[in-house]
Amino acid sequence: QGQLVESGGGLVQAGGSLRLSCAASERTFSSHAMGWFRQAPGKEREFVASIWSGGSTFYSSSVKGRFTISRDNAKNTIYLQMNSLKPEDTAIYYCAAKAPGLAKYDDWGQGTQVTVSS
Repeated sequence: QGQLVESGGGLVQAGGSLRLSCAASERTFSSHAMGWFRQAPGKEREFVASIWSGGSTFYSSSVKGRFTISRDNAKNTIYLQMNSLKPEDTAIYYCAAKAPGLAKYDDWGQGTQVTVSS
């Protein structure tokens, strides 16, 4: 399995923006589906967004229209541009990878904290 390292988290006021990055060491990164998940205190981890190897993107209803996921295969990196942030977006954000043919994400980063103040 490859190593995933998230960065870009921090403290931001409501209405502000942040861009998260996830660097992957896996050589076959371009063939993997990649996703962002988050876990708020006291809540279960939830899906945020994903991008497939072909570029198709999917979003949870709570972030659609505010967040944008993208990937740069040349840099083995995915991004999550988060705009119009809300206090309820506060969570630890995790990057995940899913190898071709697998039903579940099987490789996870350590997470990066995003805190949105009101």
